[in-house]
Amino acid sequence: MCELLGMNANVPTDICFSFAGLMRRGGQTGPHSDGWGITFYDGKGCRSFHDPSPSAESEIARFIRSYSIKSTNVICHIRRANRGRVALENTHPFIRELWGRYWTFAHNGQLKGVKTLPLSVYQPVGSTDSEHAFCWMLDRLRERWDRPPAFKTLCREIRALAEELNGMGVFNLLLSDGRALFCFCSTNLAWLTRRHPFGNATLIDEDLSVDFAQETTARDVVTMIATRPLTRDEEWTIMDKGSLVVFRDGCCL
Repeated sequence: MCELLGMNANVPTDICFSFAGLMRRGGQTGPHSDGWGITFYDGKGCRSFHDPSPSAESEIARFIRSYSIKSTNVICHIRRANRGRVALENTHPFIRELWGRYWTFAHNGQLKGVKTLPLSVYQPVGSTDSEHAFCWMLDRLRERWDRPPAFKTLCREIRALAEELNGMGVFNLLLSDGRALFCFCSTNLAWLTRRHPFGNATLIDEDLSVDFAQETTARDVVTMIATRPLTRDEEWTIMDKGSLVVFRDGCCL
């Protein structure tokens, strides 16, 4: 299946180090060679890059790795195609507007029969089960509220929608409106929070280390979420299957 990477932080932070590890899994240390994409939030706007080529061979991925785009919310996906052909329109993350904000969605897993779920306002551009699921989720939220509900109410509804989709197969999810990062674990997701005092970290997939004490301030809080841990010398929390974890300002809520 595909692999996911997300970041949520209390200050604009770059994801170059973690992205360097993930991109190797896109056709080099892993089989996820059917495209990749990444979205960086900047206030209410976002920058998004997609490429149907393997991330380990992509010139765009090399640019992202070397160019420090700072953001408080990032969602990244490397694809191993199982539903939908290898094509630009089928690369995650997918983006739509709801309640005056851009929502970004990335998923790994397969959802049997998801395309039988009715859609109204939101329609897929590509042919993946993932994009159909995203459109269905946003339709349900839009139908229920014409403006954002209370945050705890929104979290409960996203959990309920994710659980319904999880009943159709495997639904590992990263979802963001640019403020919070919603993470639903169907089979595999792990996270870690970096905060003062910061230490060293070494990637699993590449011979690369960083001393975060030299790259951060004492007030920084940064959480990383990935399908599988990306570093070998940090303590990752493995999410329980069927659980939803929400991060805001780098902290687990």
